Amino acid sequence: MSDHIYDKLRRLNVFCDAVLYVGSEKFPVHKILLCSSSRYFRDMFEIQSAPDDRDFPVAEISPKIMSLVLEWIYTESITLSRETILDLLLAAHMLQLEELIEIGFQFLENNLCPENCIGLWKISNVALTKIRDLARRFILSHFEEVVHCDEFQQLTAQELISLIEEDELIVKNETAVYQAILHWTNHDLQQRRAEFSRLLTKVRLPELSPHFVEHNVLNNALVTDDIECISAISKSMVAAYEVSVYRGSRHHLVRPRIPGEILLAIGGWSCGDPINQIEAYDYKADRWFEVTNHEERPRAYHGSVFFKGSVYCVGGFDKREHFNSVRRLDLGTRTWHEMPCMYYKRCYVSVTVLNDCIYAMGGYNGKTRLNTAEVYDPKSRQWSLIAPMIEQRSDAKCTTFNGKIYICGGFNGTAVLQTVECYCAETNQWSLIAPMTTRRTGVGVIAHANLIYAVGGYDGNMCLSSVEAYNPSTDSWQQVASIALARRNFGIAVLNDRIFIVGGYNGTTTSYSVESYDHLADTWSEACDVKTRRSALSCCVISGLPNMADYTVCRTWLSQDDLPLLDTESDEEAM
Repeated sequence: MSDHIYDKLRRLNVFCDAVLYVGSEKFPVHKILLCSSSRYFRDMFEIQSAPDDRDFPVAEISPKIMSLVLEWIYTESITLSRETILDLLLAAHMLQLEELIEIGFQFLENNLCPENCIGLWKISNVALTKIRDLARRFILSHFEEVVHCDEFQQLTAQELISLIEEDELIVKNETAVYQAILHWTNHDLQQRRAEFSRLLTKVRLPELSPHFVEHNVLNNALVTDDIECISAISKSMVAAYEVSVYRGSRHHLVRPRIPGEILLAIGGWSCGDPINQIEAYDYKADRWFEVTNHEERPRAYHGSVFFKGSVYCVGGFDKREHFNSVRRLDLGTRTWHEMPCMYYKRCYVSVTVLNDCIYAMGGYNGKTRLNTAEVYDPKSRQWSLIAPMIEQRSDAKCTTFNGKIYICGGFNGTAVLQTVECYCAETNQWSLIAPMTTRRTGVGVIAHANLIYAVGGYDGNMCLSSVEAYNPSTDSWQQVASIALARRNFGIAVLNDRIFIVGGYNGTTTSYSVESYDHLADTWSEACDVKTRRSALSCCVISGLPNMADYTVCRTWLSQDDLPLLDTESDEEAM
């Protein structure tokens, strides 16, 4: 290629005015090109040698890596592999090739996995601090997968302690931490059993269930044969009992870890007006706290999704204007950014993500209820219209399941709907499926555990507490446990393998109430109330952020003084 003419000249040793000696190999080069690529070569050729010098030894780099470096300098392209990436990064650091360092780092980041992260974390070279930090974050975020890899057994006791004592260690529950130290100890029981009691003290023992302690811990010889272990377990059982008696005081007994996912409650309607408040729910601390950027305008009856590391708020209403606007919340900087607008103004909109695109369906534009639908492609940064729905639907809700979109209920301007539609992106077609057993608008819809749940809502006469679940394999609905508080226009999301519903309107007032659903037990239970009572909000769950701690309760400040005061003042919704 003509673009790489200088590389061809190098390989033919044409016009080369220097030779790099690397190990037993020689590399003819052009001084001017290498000088323009890095300060290292500029100093070598201009300061550390005479103008007529041609031979230059380069130490600490292998011929194979130097060949890759020169490929990059001459062609601005390079072949990267897991086998050579670390040596290449060290060479790029030594040679001050900043752009190559960034490319190598991105490659390594994209190829991090449970099988190699511990080896990368244990690299001692000072030049690779950024890589060690990246690998450590990966270990903490994927700990339950890393435990089962060969590298896990290469950790020293102190290295394992440094991981499991971190608040940022993400595990579904503390049982996984106990099982991890047991797995590590049993790998070399004779040598490692002396470390077990020290490791056990780093497990947040009061977080273990009494049943697990009784059947999995107290019958383990590593525990029963060690007085320090027995003492630690005894103290944890007392603490666990206090937790069960004094609900909500668990943070005084043991500091919870930072969760791997956080529920956001965004905007909504409160005390007669739309609001811009965002609250974050830290389920391990069982606390809500505010993360609002007050520069954002109030928004209600909108949709929100967590998409490619940001939160997108779509459509909505601010008491004066029906929006076709879309705003993106950068979770790293907690700042809002304007995105391309939709074709149609939509409040009471239904929003979901399918195949790396955002879909917006139905809604109300201030004049009519809509059956139109559109999709946002982040690659083109454009909205495109898709096939319209069969029915006009505002105040419906939708979810994605097995590569299709399901939208349930809503209001068509005349009647509350019972019907349900399914969208196939491959054919760009909507089809009617089995209707719900009850008419529902302002309903909450979510996919979970291979079913699609329709929760609460309004049937045209009253707010509903009933819940039904759709089985796509049988095209049928069945009743499941009802929620405690009848409500409509609430937020809904799946967090920690449970369905959460947040706020809403009960026919008289907006609500603080939060409930969660355990599909295995078919039961709803109370969770910590939001601080601001609201309806017409939207909820989404965020995860995988390098700054997850910014969206969690401070681990040194978990007090009970931040609980909201209930207010029973009537608050009629805008319809």
